[in-house]
Amino acid sequence: MAATDCYIVHEIYNGENAQDQFEFELEQALEAQYKYIVIEPTRIGDETARWIAVGNCLHKTAVLSGTACLLTPLSLPPEYSRYVALPAGALSVACSALYGISWQFDPCCKYQVEYDGQRLSRLPLHTLTSSTPVVLVRRDDVHRKRLHNTIALAALAYCAKKIYELYAV
Repeated sequence: MAATDCYIVHEIYNGENAQDQFEFELEQALEAQYKYIVIEPTRIGDETARWIAVGNCLHKTAVLSGTACLLTPLSLPPEYSRYVALPAGALSVACSALYGISWQFDPCCKYQVEYDGQRLSRLPLHTLTSSTPVVLVRRDDVHRKRLHNTIALAALAYCAKKIYELYAV
């Protein structure tokens, strides 16, 4: 692995602004688009992992609820399907919109937490002082964004059509 592929945010306390320095280093590493970012300070590593988990949850919720919205009319009678499809579609649109507003321009959305031991063994983790670093890996998220946006737009179109049919009669 090339030295430019991995950046380590070391847990070195130099003064009272150490936490700010860790955050600045992480921000610089995210902007530089390193393939791997190892976060040694526990607090910032946990915060970053939680932020990524929330983004993943929004993405999955948008996809699953949108899929439920679109498949419910195929599996339930028409008079009952709207009670499941419309709330599921609204949830999908809301999660997709929230993801787009909060995560789309955040450089952290391009990263996932790495848990694969085989990949982790290739990183220079032996040089760390922390026993529980958070390791981020950069991944292309274009396909996942397209997926949840497409499903959310289809769910929105379905919901708009159903609401129009309900109130136009």
